[in-house]
Amino acid sequence: MSKLTLIGPAQWEETVRKSRFLAFADTVETPEQALAFIESRRVPEATHNCWAYLIGDEYRFYDDGEPGGTAGRPILQAIQGQDCDHVVVLVIRWFGGIKLGTGGLVRAYGGCAAQCLRLADKRPLVDMQRLDCHCPFADIGRVRARFESYGVNVKEEQFDAHGVRWILELPQTQAAEFEETLQNLTRGQARCSAV
Repeated sequence: MSKLTLIGPAQWEETVRKSRFLAFADTVETPEQALAFIESRRVPEATHNCWAYLIGDEYRFYDDGEPGGTAGRPILQAIQGQDCDHVVVLVIRWFGGIKLGTGGLVRAYGGCAAQCLRLADKRPLVDMQRLDCHCPFADIGRVRARFESYGVNVKEEQFDAHGVRWILELPQTQAAEFEETLQNLTRGQARCSAV
């Protein structure tokens, strides 16, 4: 089964034994984006701001003063349990006066994160490939006209005396066919390599 990611931000709120839990989730590409998302949504006046993110093989979680393993790890497990990737989840808690115990905390944090992700709009996560390509001036228009049909995003574009150098990103499943099309359109004059 392929991994999923979120189409956009999601949130979910619930009350567990008088404690208020508010979860925010979104799709992210880098750990820096995940930390920026957390920083932009965290509530300093809340009792705890616990979070986790998963981006491919990279992950991190944080308990923010809750007993070790009772908040951040259950949030990460909720992300994994929903087959999500490239996702960050922040769960904010306002203490309501009743202690939940370690099992209760695990269920509350993990359950709130899981429900937030369950209700979020998702899409399949597509593995992307970056290509470093050089295209002669005479062929730029013909090649550029094919970008949309291959799902190509131009990440960088620099012109030199012979043409244009592009850093392109496209679905990995389209990369080989795009490279073949590029060679055909430029009569073998274009150069392309994986980045």
